Amino acid sequence: MSAADLQLVVHFAFLSRIVAISFQVVFNSLVPDHRADAFRMPQLHSPSTGDVLLEILFGGFSRWDAQHFLFIAEFGYIYEQNFAFLPLFPASIRAMADTLLGPLELWLSLRSRLLLASVLLNTIIFVLSAVVLNQLSVAVLRDHRLASLASLLFCLNPASVFMSAAYSESIFLLLTLSGMLLLEKGRPLASCILFALATAARSNGIVNAGFLFYSQLKQCILYLRPELKITGKDWHKLWLCLILRSVLLVTAGSVVIILPFVLFQYYGYLTFCRSAVLTIPQHLLLLAKEKGFRVPNKDSVVPSWCHHHYPFIYSYIQDTYWNVGFMRYYQLQQLPNFLLAFPMIVLGMWAAWKYLLAEPWYCMHLGLVNKKLKGEREGNEKAQSGFHSHGVFVYVVHATALLVFGICFMHIQVITRFLASASPVLYWFSAYLLQETGPRHLMQDSGTSAYLWIIPRNTLTALLQDWRRCSLTARCVLGYFLLYWLLGLALHCNFFPWT
Repeated sequence: MSAADLQLVVHFAFLSRIVAISFQVVFNSLVPDHRADAFRMPQLHSPSTGDVLLEILFGGFSRWDAQHFLFIAEFGYIYEQNFAFLPLFPASIRAMADTLLGPLELWLSLRSRLLLASVLLNTIIFVLSAVVLNQLSVAVLRDHRLASLASLLFCLNPASVFMSAAYSESIFLLLTLSGMLLLEKGRPLASCILFALATAARSNGIVNAGFLFYSQLKQCILYLRPELKITGKDWHKLWLCLILRSVLLVTAGSVVIILPFVLFQYYGYLTFCRSAVLTIPQHLLLLAKEKGFRVPNKDSVVPSWCHHHYPFIYSYIQDTYWNVGFMRYYQLQQLPNFLLAFPMIVLGMWAAWKYLLAEPWYCMHLGLVNKKLKGEREGNEKAQSGFHSHGVFVYVVHATALLVFGICFMHIQVITRFLASASPVLYWFSAYLLQETGPRHLMQDSGTSAYLWIIPRNTLTALLQDWRRCSLTARCVLGYFLLYWLLGLALHCNFFPWT
């Protein structure tokens, strides 16, 4: 990654956060909040002048699930439904509020400092994510222009509002991309640690263990290739040792990656099934009684999930509180939400289909064997770089698996932020479509030295400037990113349903 590319990505990512925060202030001030039937933190004390000012500036980033994260950061895991949210993000903002923002306690309440900490932390993490995405894209795609465009698209991604609000999407994405990058660099142990931290942020981090398994499986296949010409008296012992090493690495690494989620479930089990003694403020007990929230209580009936063969509180909460299950969301009244998720579903399926059409033989062999015909060089230009490169295969499989799971089990509108915060494929494929269908002269000119006001000129801004000359496909991709970036700020920040 060149210094110019780094400067461009950092500048554009930071600028997009500043603009997003500014738009949030405007929308939150002008648009009345929707009275949504959602969890809200209890108001205990009269807000100070500083609290009121902070609410004006960043209040739009404390909507919906952000209320849960801020509540957990302030009071801990008290209500049963709190256990749907894993601890890394609330623990991080609490640590920041108590340390770096501790001197502000004379002017800001703990709640306000937590909100400020979430916005500052997510802004920093967002910029870092753009940089790591660019590095990962260069390593996998081997195309600097495509990698740069993918990173710029990320800065205006359709789930952008969730990466500024008090949500765990940003920290999860940074850890996931960093783990992927380290795995590409041949550092599986370090990647396992980052994947484990990602699992401590969001439950779908468990799936990242598949990257470790696949990388070691490719290594095992590589050991068995005859062209390596491993010879000698004990060659079979060497092969056995190498394969055993991979098996042990995958086993230990998978345990490390899954362990944070398992420990969190065990904590929930101790809290509710073994009646852990918690000091719960009286006002929170009153709120629980008023709203019907379950709190740990040795005198109450043990929850039904405690008697399950695998007493996982997370799956119980998703089932009971959010009605998550196979095809449960397929109801006529949910049609608007299906339409909301439709662009992301189309992009995800289209990406998988285009890759399959470009590399059918490679996909049929699960990306484990390269096709090598007599008289031909191994691979070709198309297979070595760009979206159709062989390195993209495992990421396409990962994104497709997440997409299928989301379509079948999740609240369908969540698919947008679910994929945008878990896989680089959305950005790679969208950049590929723009590169293939955009005006040729714009795609060949990065133009990082010129500025449009304070915005550095780049391929993305050039495409937006030359909108009329873009193809229909390019307009649809750009329109989707910009429209959802803007609507997300307007709707989510005022308690309207969004993705």
